[in-house]
Amino acid sequence: MASRFPLRSPGFLGAVALANAGGVIAYLPLLTLLLPLKVEGLSGEARIGVFTATVFAGAIAASISNVLFGWLSDRSVARGGGRRAWMAGGVAATAASYGGLIVAATPVALVAALVAFQIAVNALLAPMMAIMAEEVPDAQKGVAGGLFALGGPLASIVSTVLVGQATLTEAARFAILPAAVAACIAPLLLARARIAVADRDPRGDVRASRRDLIVAGVARLFVQIAGVVTQTYLLYYFESIVPAAERVGLPGRIGHLLTIAFIVPLPAALILGRLSDLTRRRKPAILLAALIAAAGLAGMALARGWPAGAAAFVVYTLGSSVFVALNAGVAMQLLPNPRHRGRDLGLLNLANTLPSLLGPPLAWVFATPHDFVGVMLALAVLAVGGGLTMLCVRTER
Repeated sequence: MASRFPLRSPGFLGAVALANAGGVIAYLPLLTLLLPLKVEGLSGEARIGVFTATVFAGAIAASISNVLFGWLSDRSVARGGGRRAWMAGGVAATAASYGGLIVAATPVALVAALVAFQIAVNALLAPMMAIMAEEVPDAQKGVAGGLFALGGPLASIVSTVLVGQATLTEAARFAILPAAVAACIAPLLLARARIAVADRDPRGDVRASRRDLIVAGVARLFVQIAGVVTQTYLLYYFESIVPAAERVGLPGRIGHLLTIAFIVPLPAALILGRLSDLTRRRKPAILLAALIAAAGLAGMALARGWPAGAAAFVVYTLGSSVFVALNAGVAMQLLPNPRHRGRDLGLLNLANTLPSLLGPPLAWVFATPHDFVGVMLALAVLAVGGGLTMLCVRTER
């Protein structure tokens, strides 16, 4: 049956994709490159412990604040306001938090600054995701989810620019980030708010929808654990399979590999997202993506050199990125109560933050500095589990 809500224009979908990319730019360059460099400069040989403590505290702050700001934006909507004011405040607070990271001169101050950053950036992300859930029609959520894959490549390009320019000071790098974020967020902030989804199908079952939202979150959790481990330990993984004589310039090669790996999934995510909109069958595409991710992880376990390991990593990233993008589109259709979209998306976001707490212990159990076979196979099992778990989603909109 056709939706009673008209489709949104390509321009609006582009604004949604750009805003999502802005959200990724807000945190990805910081957490993957700028923060490790800052920790190394402050802590020297103690950098591993300080970095772990910083990331752990940040993950806890992100988990709590995303739920909080989603709920607060729900309250604003219930009182006749909107969510965009929270987004604007989040952009401003995120920019200010970068200043705190610049001036942090001790490990304790850096941990506190990162906690403040996580609170600020989630004041932006939580209402933004709720806006996307309620202003993109269900009939376009597949292609919108596919467009979410654009965030990784753009954030990777920003990271390359920030680190690749040796003339940039730390302060200049932290000044460029909020400018890039604001530029990406502005089109969605300026777009007129228009609800484009039904409150709830009266024939549906709210409890069934809530159950399915939890199932979709668990599926994403499985796949995101693999994402955290592979990205956090990628350098150590390649050191375990690349002979010592061939490791010259290895970090640079990994940086280029990440850029390629983020770009490759974009067309696949768009095509599969569009097909899922047309067929209204999203689960087969998501299961296929999970199986591709698992195949890539198995390939990384079997690789014995840079070419095979790099190729397997690209395959894994292709499957993982498409899975996460399409899973987000499905989850936005499963929100059981329009009054709590922001809160429920915040709870779903735990599937993105908890892996930062669960992934490192998994690597510690199954990996050694010279052997990542066990952990990669364990992650492959989790990826398959994520795809199979999505088959348990029963609610249809």
